[in-house]
Amino acid sequence: MVLGKARCHGGVVTAVTMPDGFPIQVSPVESGRMHDLVAARRHALKDLARAAIELDLPTLADQGYLNAGHGVITPNRTPRTRWAEPELTVDQKTHDLLLRGLRGRGERGFVLLVGRWKALRRTTASPRKITQIVAAALTCTHYEHGWNTDHTPR
Repeated sequence: MVLGKARCHGGVVTAVTMPDGFPIQVSPVESGRMHDLVAARRHALKDLARAAIELDLPTLADQGYLNAGHGVITPNRTPRTRWAEPELTVDQKTHDLLLRGLRGRGERGFVLLVGRWKALRRTTASPRKITQIVAAALTCTHYEHGWNTDHTPR
């Protein structure tokens, strides 16, 4: 449901997390057939691009976000053998390895939401209702971890 596509209703949620993986913002749920990058462009990439430019904070993303814009760091594309592209260099492989390690912390935000709140695991509700459930789960997660609505620790 939340982490990707679904066969019934399902949906795509874009989350913004802190560097330690704590979720601070989730987008409204988009239809499950929408690509992740399109959903991110609608809801999160404008703020993340501003953070990248003004605060020099990069955004770490997976390969689905290739060409997403300024400040979005994605892994290098693995060459396809049928077109005789050169293999990844040692520097590119090292970049991908480091990026994977850092992105793991960001994925923690989804784990905090989906792992803690069973209502988010296998839901077939409409995207509008899922949006309300995800927003409530985010608020409960903030409360549970001692965060105020202005994102400062209590």
